[in-house]
Amino acid sequence: MFLSILLFVLLLLLPCTASAQEASNPVWPRDWPDPTVWLGEDGRYHCIATNPTRSIVSDDLFHWEMSDVAPIDIASWGKMQAVAQRYWAPDVAMVNGKRNLYLTLYNSAEDSNIGVLQEFAPGQFQFVGIITSSLDTGIHDTIDPEVVTDPKTGKVWLFFGSVGGIHRVELNKDGLSLKEGAKYEHVAGLTVEQCPDRSKVFEGSYLHKHGKYWYLFVSSGFFGNHTYKLQVGRAKKLTDVFLDREGRPMKEGFATTVLYSDEGDQFYGPGHCGEIFKAKDGKEYIFYHCHIQGSRRPNSRPLFIDCIQWDKDGWPYVEGGKPSEKLKGE
Repeated sequence: MFLSILLFVLLLLLPCTASAQEASNPVWPRDWPDPTVWLGEDGRYHCIATNPTRSIVSDDLFHWEMSDVAPIDIASWGKMQAVAQRYWAPDVAMVNGKRNLYLTLYNSAEDSNIGVLQEFAPGQFQFVGIITSSLDTGIHDTIDPEVVTDPKTGKVWLFFGSVGGIHRVELNKDGLSLKEGAKYEHVAGLTVEQCPDRSKVFEGSYLHKHGKYWYLFVSSGFFGNHTYKLQVGRAKKLTDVFLDREGRPMKEGFATTVLYSDEGDQFYGPGHCGEIFKAKDGKEYIFYHCHIQGSRRPNSRPLFIDCIQWDKDGWPYVEGGKPSEKLKGE
């Protein structure tokens, strides 16, 4: 009897294993806006966010810890500080066998830039240079980069933008510079002058291939309140016109909502998604940031994930359409 009681007590005192824990949002409670996630050669998931001075790592997408690796070296910070003072919305992408980090270097809507860094050691990147600047193009808010390689053509594309509209432009094969003669094309969203309430102003591009379509995920609304939401459109080719579920063009401000919130919700303003990964449970999960009502840091946007599913017509959705608290990923 005594041994049974002792065993019971010891079991209570043992920490829960990852498989026994029920994962819940936020999966990383600190401020972590505009996340990007990649699977490293070490078999672990790595994530950085706006102002990427630190990185976090995970074995399963649901449980994260701080890494001791600084994603950007000191010399690179010095070079970037010579261009701008604010660093937003990183995107890590594998291009031509190398892992590149694309980053917003921001001073103002009129003076904003997309910079590129390249990995020189696992999870560590060095500054290469500026790919595009609003000072050269006149495209306000040259921010929120997303780089994708078309497996059919081998072409590398940069999607970027916000209040000046989301644009697409071709890069060289290494993803480190613009292709000679490349043209900028408007692909989604109205300008803030056309839509002051930002309900049709898109930002935070993310491209995902599923089935025969490319899906362009975007965020709209004001990022600081409940109007911010995650939306999507799709096209069969990266160079086609992206359409919403009703067949309306994204470049005219139309998109299909994936995640939203109402005023007063505990979790509000979900958006600026990161990548989609398949977890050990076989389900797909999408990363994004979200506010928490009543937080001690009201402007904080912790890291969230949610299970993303695909309906019979091939459109992505999250069950209930709002951020989940409990996750069933284990």
